[in-house]
Amino acid sequence: MKVFEANITHQVSDYLNENLKNIVTIEKANQKMYKAFGFVHFFDNEEDLQILKETISISQNIVSEPDRAEYGDFQTNTDLANNVTLHLTTKSASPEIVIEPTCGKGNFIVSSLKHFDSVKKVFGIEIYKPYVWESKFNIIDYYLNNPTKNKPEIFIIHNSVFDFDFKTIAKENGTKEILILGNPPWVTNSKLGSLNSSNLPKKTNFKNHNGLDAMTGKGNFDIAEYITLMMIETFQHQKGNIALLVKNTVIKNIVFDQFSKQYRISEIEKYCIDSKKEFNVSVEASLFYCKLNSKPSFKCKEFDFYNNSKAKLTFGWLSNKFVSNIDTYSNTEQIDGKCQFEWRQGIKHDCSSIMELDKVNGHFVNGLKEEFKLENDLVYGILKSSDLKNIVVKETRKFTIVTQKKVGQETNYIKYDLPKTYKYLFEHQEIFNLRKSSIYINKPPFSIFGIGDYSFKPYKVAISGLYKTFHFTLVLPQNGKPLMLDDTCYMLGFDKLEFATYTMILLNSEKTVQFLKSITFPDAKRTFTKDILMRIDILELAKTFDKLVLQKELNNINKTYNLNLNLDLWCDFINEMTSLESGQMKMFI
Repeated sequence: MKVFEANITHQVSDYLNENLKNIVTIEKANQKMYKAFGFVHFFDNEEDLQILKETISISQNIVSEPDRAEYGDFQTNTDLANNVTLHLTTKSASPEIVIEPTCGKGNFIVSSLKHFDSVKKVFGIEIYKPYVWESKFNIIDYYLNNPTKNKPEIFIIHNSVFDFDFKTIAKENGTKEILILGNPPWVTNSKLGSLNSSNLPKKTNFKNHNGLDAMTGKGNFDIAEYITLMMIETFQHQKGNIALLVKNTVIKNIVFDQFSKQYRISEIEKYCIDSKKEFNVSVEASLFYCKLNSKPSFKCKEFDFYNNSKAKLTFGWLSNKFVSNIDTYSNTEQIDGKCQFEWRQGIKHDCSSIMELDKVNGHFVNGLKEEFKLENDLVYGILKSSDLKNIVVKETRKFTIVTQKKVGQETNYIKYDLPKTYKYLFEHQEIFNLRKSSIYINKPPFSIFGIGDYSFKPYKVAISGLYKTFHFTLVLPQNGKPLMLDDTCYMLGFDKLEFATYTMILLNSEKTVQFLKSITFPDAKRTFTKDILMRIDILELAKTFDKLVLQKELNNINKTYNLNLNLDLWCDFINEMTSLESGQMKMFI
């Protein structure tokens, strides 16, 4: 039947109808529900009481609920909730206080009532009112079927998790064992913001990213990560456990931050679940578990939730290095340092329909299928992640207009020097103006980012940030002009072809591949980032690299791509990196 769009069983409906029909005050109704099931303030107001009574007296239709997946709302099925709480019993959990920060339909609360007789108080917080009712109805249904089970005080509270005062619970129950469990929303703050959701934390750069990082994506965070950290910060000094279903990236981020935050949590564990089976979504997610009020731990053991007798691997901090597989990392840790060259991201323009071009019969064609001619001065070939499949690339499918040589450069010169290019750009000014990123605010017309002297280096070594292939490509000029890369790629720029080729061979070595596999996470949105790539100490790698292997690779490249490369500049290459490394060290003296 429909009660504020919530589901209710006939058994619960009949019970409420029979026991509330003669009650007229909220005080009496709440007393009745407290005595029968332990609910504290079952009804928030007189209106809720009256509407419920009227609805259950006239209707007995179960309703389907709206799909709330876009809000990251994937309700935990009863089997999974039961298996999670059963798993917690193997951890010797005996909670007196159970907290579910976003309780949804209450399946985790019901499963905790089922498996933990020690519970004295339950707190469930939920912003979506139909779920508040459904949680209450599901708890009633459980007790009607299990009348002799322990009945703690139960608080199901209609509130935002970000506004609720958890600190008071911590303060009032400081000596009691606490269990925080549940399934917080699998969605980012920017996604909820675009849906005009009110269930958001106050605007904050909660990881203290610098201005540009915050503007270009690092300021976007997972709501579940925010909630998990809020629970850890609030309850870290109390005896108990946390068990939350979250995306894998959330667990990785928490363990990464643990090095600087030093939260009082230990026995950090990740239990991988089958999200397609449990929630019918293609998301890499797991059960995050940790023990509270303990000496800080900096490693996380990873298990299969359905067969968790033995850990698959351990990731986390080894000394001051963050790695994805501690066991395999030890074989390559000697090249974990700082790259002598600086990795750069490719061009960012957020205007692909205008700035990415095909060339057809001497004309350019844009994403709007418009055909036109341009001066060649600002037109460069551009490579995307999907183009970096071969060892060497020297021509492109696509072209782009490079309006600036450095970020912030004035673009009014185009109007006077390149009239065809200016006419084309000006005619599409409105599309440029629609770019949403704040990095373009108060910047010259047609501005781009990810541009600098490095972009115009003739020889580059590049890798896709998106694909999970541990493969580096040597990028050569096209028709005498350097090739550009888009912002899904990372690159090193060189003036000498030999230096670029040596670097590419070193980066494609088995040792580098194994090292990168031990510090990257396969379920990351970007397998490779600048931070990851800057950890490759190319000089250290070069010092121990077999010259015979190097010569063999050069011979293969020469034969395949008609080049004439040799090892004559190898010592110059080593000296160049040594000089750069000395310069880096002087900066910190």
